[in-house]
Amino acid sequence: MSGRPAVVVDGVSKSFRLYHERNGSLKAALMRGGRAEYEEFPALTDVSLEIPQGSTFGLMGDNGSGKSTLLKCIANILRPDTGTILTAGKLAALLELGSGFHPELSGRENIFLNGSILGLSRGQLRARFDDIVEFAGVETFIDQPVKNYSSGMYVRLGFSIAINVDPDVLLVDEVLAVGDQAFQDKCAAKFAEFKRNGKTVVLVSHALGSMRQMCDEVAWLDAGKLVEVGPPGPIIDRYVDDGHHAEESQDGSRRWGTGEVLISDVDIVDASGEPTTLLHTGQEATIRLRYQTQQRVQDPVFGLTVWTRDGTEVWAQHTHDAQENFPDLDGAGEVTFHIPRLMLLPGAYDLSAAVVDRSLSHYYDFRRYCHPFHMAAGPEKDRDTGGIVRLGGSWQMAPSDVPVVAGG
Repeated sequence: MSGRPAVVVDGVSKSFRLYHERNGSLKAALMRGGRAEYEEFPALTDVSLEIPQGSTFGLMGDNGSGKSTLLKCIANILRPDTGTILTAGKLAALLELGSGFHPELSGRENIFLNGSILGLSRGQLRARFDDIVEFAGVETFIDQPVKNYSSGMYVRLGFSIAINVDPDVLLVDEVLAVGDQAFQDKCAAKFAEFKRNGKTVVLVSHALGSMRQMCDEVAWLDAGKLVEVGPPGPIIDRYVDDGHHAEESQDGSRRWGTGEVLISDVDIVDASGEPTTLLHTGQEATIRLRYQTQQRVQDPVFGLTVWTRDGTEVWAQHTHDAQENFPDLDGAGEVTFHIPRLMLLPGAYDLSAAVVDRSLSHYYDFRRYCHPFHMAAGPEKDRDTGGIVRLGGSWQMAPSDVPVVAGG
């Protein structure tokens, strides 16, 4: 990131009229004196933020929070009622499924139509045509009317055109969620390439895992107002906690759930069975969860997550993925996760723990950041230069059979 802003949003507000009853005819208009009843809905209220050049920036919040409205204001599709928005360089936007496409025209014809709308000449589009089609993966259907395309094909073609405009700022709405996993991976790789080239990506998404991994910063909007801007990990945690009406436990962790099972304690014990908050790289350890049921619970699933203190997810697993089927819970007990060699590098970490039902959607109890611990360096031979985890590899050298040619 250059440190210079690619987008500056200063005091932006935007309202829409919500009509209770429109004038459906001339007679109705005359009866009401030409006025239909409406109220002002504030979609954005005094929003100010800066998006650094060369960053991937996320807009997050509930439905109706103003994310898409703000993105459309940045794209100059909507004009703010008050405030200003300044952008540096060329903009390209993919905001709605099939925006800029004519359903009766073929994919080929829509590339030229949509590309010209985004500012490319016919010659430029001819030069980039093969790249657009290849990235979108619609070679077989390129001469078919796009009205026959699936939603995923629509999105892939629209996104492929937008990125081939070579914008300085790319605006992407939730439509990318329609793509399959292979396309998601291609998009992530393209965003990374944009970042290396100093481009800026502004992303609206409900996929919080992707936002956590891809974004340098996020802005949380709620009911049109800016809650906070900053690194994605802590803000996403607070947003999720807020959505679940999380409460603070005595140990400072945040928790939520319906309470049929409660996680009463989480700790780490060393090889001798003693609780500890300081371990060494390569050391044997066991994570221990104690629970208490309020009623009998069938098919429980326990889960653990290890985080860095800045909110980076290091590792996660639950017993369903581990194919561990536990008996019904009734009363008090404990569940353990044994680690023969804990390969985290020195640093500060924390645990989150959960117990859910078999569908993985109903939380009996979730405790975020419930057991902080530290890692210190292990034996000399187990030390690494940097990162989060130790891979446990070894260096080797063998003479090469290929002669070295001077100058080449």
